[in-house]
Amino acid sequence: MNSASVPNLLLVNLGTPEAATPAAVRAFLQEFLADPAVVDLPRLLWLPILHGIVLRRRPERVAHQYASIWTTSGSPLRVATERITADADVLAAGRCRVSRAYRYGEPSIDAAIHRIASESSGPIVVVPLFPQRTDATTGTVFRRAREAAARAGAASRLVERVIPADDPGYIQALAHQWHDALSAAPHQPDHVVVSFHGLPIRYDKREGRMYTGDCALTTAAFLRAINWPRERTTLAFQSKFGPEPWLKPATADVLARLPGPDVRHVAVITPGFVTEGLETLEEIAIRGRETFVAAGGESLLYVRAVEHDPAFLQALVALASG
Repeated sequence: MNSASVPNLLLVNLGTPEAATPAAVRAFLQEFLADPAVVDLPRLLWLPILHGIVLRRRPERVAHQYASIWTTSGSPLRVATERITADADVLAAGRCRVSRAYRYGEPSIDAAIHRIASESSGPIVVVPLFPQRTDATTGTVFRRAREAAARAGAASRLVERVIPADDPGYIQALAHQWHDALSAAPHQPDHVVVSFHGLPIRYDKREGRMYTGDCALTTAAFLRAINWPRERTTLAFQSKFGPEPWLKPATADVLARLPGPDVRHVAVITPGFVTEGLETLEEIAIRGRETFVAAGGESLLYVRAVEHDPAFLQALVALASG
């Protein structure tokens, strides 16, 4: 195969602020929260709230949270996404070219597709790094990719692929992280919380409960892989934003009520986040642990994201060829 015509695998993650500062967080949130797929309120109602209230009050607090997880190399999400891309490209061994983009931030989907279209004549296979489908993640990535491909004259070359919620490689990678965490833990967990990013309930209903169905599918496959009983597991949802009802139970509420005679030690895994970031390291590993211990629990074991696990990388590369 001519090297110019090999498939191009474009891995798309959510994005991250450029720095753990209020100004950088404000710029990121402005793009993120202005996306109608994320907040679908009428623009005439939402944009004044976003600019007049949210972007004035929220960035300083969120920047402080980012500072608690920032590394010398920068954002954990960016560092992990870059490593996934580099390792997947090596693993592909010329069968496809692997690059990255972010739905919010740089390199943008627009810039990445324009570059790929100008350098290659092969298919452009877009894979959102979100194994559980919803319009707020996979949907908005694909829409932006279609728009970018049309502008680049490459619409006919665009291929949309998702990571299946029960993809064997993805599930195997989750199981690897589970076993690694347990091997280093001083206590075995009494209960497991499988925590996914939340959504407004009406979003999930509008989409025919596609998202919660995928979350349940991932959870069931993961529990089979680690041979863990369902009765000692809670599927929960985190990261609520705004006043309207979101999917329940909330992870924070679950962690607050779990401690008791039969649950002194809990493990939390977050399968919807394939890279570490604010929602995993700060919300679960820091604040979640504080919540559980304050409620009477003894220890919370955080199971890390799959990131560059070899089984997950194999699953990603396989998507380039279908």
